[in-house]
Amino acid sequence: MLSDDATGPSRRTLLRAAAVVPLIGLGSCASSLRSAAPTPATTSPPPTTGSPRVPPPTGEIEHATSGRPQVALTFHGAGDEGLARRVLTLLHDRGASVTVLAVGTWLQQYPDAARLVTDLGHELGNHTWSHPDLSALDEPGIRAEIERCRDRIVAGTGIPGAFFRPSQAQHATPEVRRLAAAAGYPTVLSYDVDSRDFTDPGAAAIRRNVRSVTAGSVVSLHLGHPGTLEALPGLLDDLADRRLAPVTAGTLFA
Repeated sequence: MLSDDATGPSRRTLLRAAAVVPLIGLGSCASSLRSAAPTPATTSPPPTTGSPRVPPPTGEIEHATSGRPQVALTFHGAGDEGLARRVLTLLHDRGASVTVLAVGTWLQQYPDAARLVTDLGHELGNHTWSHPDLSALDEPGIRAEIERCRDRIVAGTGIPGAFFRPSQAQHATPEVRRLAAAAGYPTVLSYDVDSRDFTDPGAAAIRRNVRSVTAGSVVSLHLGHPGTLEALPGLLDDLADRRLAPVTAGTLFA
């Protein structure tokens, strides 16, 4: 029997000592777990969906002035879905992220097209519903073209997309910019380098047309033309040789 006299360890003293033993073991385990866990400095950031972390400037943009060695390859989203898949997969496999300005009727024709773009790590934007000449439309007509495409993008991805680009025009009029902003697109994305791939000039000509890029350039390309697919490997090689990284427009202007 444990005694409580003054000549030996008391019952209370022994019970306290026994209680300390598992706590020491637990403290050692917790210390081991803490040392194995990554510190905040080494933890990888969560993946993004292609949207910019910092909003780009409002109004119309066509060339970034950050000085970073980056360019944005932007694609008119229309044409055969199989060809689009090959273009977007090639870009993904080469580590190039791009921005696709989709036509709403294309998204309607191919319900998986919006997710095809975003699942491959590319960025999606609005290029009107039916690709009309906006200068020939009245205000309600322009608004409908922007909003109908926006709603289709939301239905496919849950978000309206990062940018709006007018159809059949390099630059947006003040009216188009105002209506785009009202529809949720404060930034209209133009371009300063035109590949002219929609004229089907051949892969060599497309590649030559894009060689005028500089850091910060935005390039206009199209998904629905076989010559574009043929030109892309050499075009990407040209950018790599000049140490220019192809990124989404959201990244370029962030």
